[in-house]
Amino acid sequence: MDFTGYQAAARRTARYPQMGCNLYYPALGLAGEAGEVAEKVKKLMRDAGGVLTDDRRDALRKELGDVLWYVAALCSELNLDMGEVAAQNIAKLQDRRERNAIGGDGDDR
Repeated sequence: MDFTGYQAAARRTARYPQMGCNLYYPALGLAGEAGEVAEKVKKLMRDAGGVLTDDRRDALRKELGDVLWYVAALCSELNLDMGEVAAQNIAKLQDRRERNAIGGDGDDR
């Protein structure tokens, strides 16, 4: 499945207040789900000595799916095509790599 197709499929599952003119809900959901990914990685370090089991990998896969859903929802709220967002991001990173500017700070490096 490509990003554009995923975005369309995700939109068909979306149900939240003022859908279509509410970027706050998916933005806050994205932050929450990203936090859940970070929390699972933290507990992987704390409780399992960094050993990634199949069960922990599956739990992370599920949380990453939730992150992806909220990215798709936010793109829809912003009238952005998720496939175009992904392509633009890769182009930006390739340009930085070619200019040896991957490291460092700032959005416009």
